Amino acid sequence: MYTTLWHMLLRSYKKLQCVFNRNGNKLITFLVVANHYTITSICLLRERLHVKTIIQKWNNIDLILRIVLGLFIGALLGVFAPAHIYLIELLGKLFVAALKAVAPILVFFLVISALAKAKTAGNMKVILLLYILSTFAAGFVAVLAAMAFPIELTLAQVNGAQQSSPEGIGEVLNTLVLNITVNPVEALMKANYIGILSWAILLGIALRISRDTTKNMFECISNAIGKIVHWVINCAPFGILGLVYTSVSSNGLKIFTQYGALIVLLVACMLIIALIVNPLFVFALTRHNPYPLVLRTLRDSGLTAFFTRSSAANIPVNMELCEKLGFEKDNYSVSIPLGSTINMGGAAVTISVMAMCAAHTMGIQVDLPTAVILSVLSAISAAGASGVAGGSLLLIPLACSLFGISNDVAMQVVAIGLIIGVIQDSCETALNSSSDVLFTAAAEYRQWQKQGIDFVMGKDRKALGSARPEENKTTSAGDAASPHAEATVTE
Repeated sequence: MYTTLWHMLLRSYKKLQCVFNRNGNKLITFLVVANHYTITSICLLRERLHVKTIIQKWNNIDLILRIVLGLFIGALLGVFAPAHIYLIELLGKLFVAALKAVAPILVFFLVISALAKAKTAGNMKVILLLYILSTFAAGFVAVLAAMAFPIELTLAQVNGAQQSSPEGIGEVLNTLVLNITVNPVEALMKANYIGILSWAILLGIALRISRDTTKNMFECISNAIGKIVHWVINCAPFGILGLVYTSVSSNGLKIFTQYGALIVLLVACMLIIALIVNPLFVFALTRHNPYPLVLRTLRDSGLTAFFTRSSAANIPVNMELCEKLGFEKDNYSVSIPLGSTINMGGAAVTISVMAMCAAHTMGIQVDLPTAVILSVLSAISAAGASGVAGGSLLLIPLACSLFGISNDVAMQVVAIGLIIGVIQDSCETALNSSSDVLFTAAAEYRQWQKQGIDFVMGKDRKALGSARPEENKTTSAGDAASPHAEATVTE
């Protein structure tokens, strides 16, 4: 490539010499020079520089690996080049600024689209109730854990700038109501996430009666914004490099001990939800030992989701598992995609813990009633976190706004979340996706109990040699009413 370029430049230079020898006019010579070198540059860009190829190769590298590499390089630069280098710090500032720009409109259209297109079928009321209760319980457990084990983060604009605590639940509710009733345009302009969420919920409910074309339009807008978020997150390695460099050069390597404690707190909360709280819901509904089913969903669904880090990508895996378990297709074909949108216990844990850490860092004392409100707010906001890389992290400012924490500080907390996202996002997705199947199964088993169908929690229907419920529909009405007839129908 370079040899060809050299020959092109050499030929251009010889032509220019001839022109200059024939015509001493400097203006004409300059124009000819500019023309030849412009053509040469265009040829080089069109024929030799494949920018798209470079971008494709960059995208083919796993995002986790790129973030870890950016984290490592940023830490090394922070240790061995401690003097503040503006260009490196600028990478982190640009990344945070991009997140701040896209987050408000992302929340707005995601929630509108999710509520406008939500559908129900079969025993979906029970499944929806389990989704809502589990997400709220996850947020509440996370708030209690963060209160019991407070963690303070090192943020750029916090030192010596602590905020006063709200004077009880009254002030919190007053702030909440005022933020809800704000003008929607003003809410978007000022990143008032509570106002954004309230207007998005109202519009989403109102649009449920609209035509499918209108709903599809909002879904397309939501997908387009999600694509922009994907582009921003794709630049996360550079942003993380700049942020880690700034933190390490200013505070040393001790910041990583805080990140380690934060990861332990997040993962511990998610394990409590997956192994204690969710099984309690299943037991309360079915009165059977839930752990065979819990372990089955974690193995067949959670493990895959841990590595894909996408609830949407794990939908086919969950549907295949539901089919093996012999569930009604009309139910799980709706509950699984819907669960990937609104059943976000892991996201509620992340939002609650990170918001509480921000409150502790700012010196804000959180009482129990405020913690309950934060749990509800986290559960609602978590419903808008699906289908977007790092979606739960981008909703942290919404929870922080409950305590009056500025958007600048909240976005620094988001950046810390991206640093630990290698583990946090994987565990969060595993919890979210596996619980979709768990609660779908719980509702289905309860229905089978009412119909007198025998089952074993977490076992394939084919392995048991018993009938799938949909096949019972082919029997006569009299046979269907007989327990003996149900037992004799086989695969």
